[in-house]
Amino acid sequence: MSAAEPPDLATIEAAEKRIRDIVLETPSVCAFDLGEAIGQPLYLKAENLQRTGSFKARGAVNWIRTAGDEELAKGLVTVSAGNHAVALAWAARAEGVSVTVVMPEGSSPAKIATAHKLGAEVIVHGRIQEAVALCQQLRKDKGLTLVHPYDDPRVMAGQGTVALELLRQVPDLDRVLCPIGGGGLISGMGIAIKALKPEVAVLGVEPEGAATMRNAWDKGDHRAALEEIRTIAVSLAPVIVGEHTYATSRQVVDDIVTVGEAAIVEATKLLVTKGRLYVETGAAVALAALLEERVACLPERVTAAVITGGNMDVEQFCAL
Repeated sequence: MSAAEPPDLATIEAAEKRIRDIVLETPSVCAFDLGEAIGQPLYLKAENLQRTGSFKARGAVNWIRTAGDEELAKGLVTVSAGNHAVALAWAARAEGVSVTVVMPEGSSPAKIATAHKLGAEVIVHGRIQEAVALCQQLRKDKGLTLVHPYDDPRVMAGQGTVALELLRQVPDLDRVLCPIGGGGLISGMGIAIKALKPEVAVLGVEPEGAATMRNAWDKGDHRAALEEIRTIAVSLAPVIVGEHTYATSRQVVDDIVTVGEAAIVEATKLLVTKGRLYVETGAAVALAALLEERVACLPERVTAAVITGGNMDVEQFCAL
């Protein structure tokens, strides 16, 4: 697969074999009490239990293990609000590769501290647009290799391994609800699902205040950026999606819905209490879509929600 080609099923299957020795196969838990509370039997694909606390470990390891020596020689650079930064720092440390991560102001203090503890050089800088600009400047000035947090086919292939596991664990699956930030996860998963079981509905969910992919879809342009981001689900808050993720999502995603902030908060609480999983707010938007009836509760349809991460600061947890 060249850097410009989107992954296919074979690429995602190869990625699973490549990363399996250190990336966990996370469970798909049938959340009985949560299902009773919302009137919808629901499986939870618990990526909050993944190494580094989110699905991002998959894409980071796959990228590192498919990189050439020349890509790794001078070190890597990325921009991230947190989960990708932590995952890349962890994956790079295992291979002895240096990483610089630029994180916008307001990023999770816990994620900043974890990335630093894993050996990354962490720079906290400005709003997300300014952090992106600094990342590109560092790449140019120091000759670092950019590892994009979502718009990279190798990253997308790694994220797509979530779907391979889910289809094995829930073979009678009818639909999957997946949070969308930049679109790497839902694109990779969608490729695998539509190749193996095309009748399964792939539904994306975004916060109303950060509906980046929905905005790009509506305008028919991956370059369509949001002027402002306002959401408690900070892990789903890029101002622009990617060229690869936009094009792929149009092919493999059946629909994208948006959810309000109150529903995200309530969904987070329910996942912690009724679902008994410690999750971050960005991981709760799939459940929020059911609570707000942006996606209909259909008890007869086997439904799974991807719980993307569990790296929530204790202070935010207490505030919620």
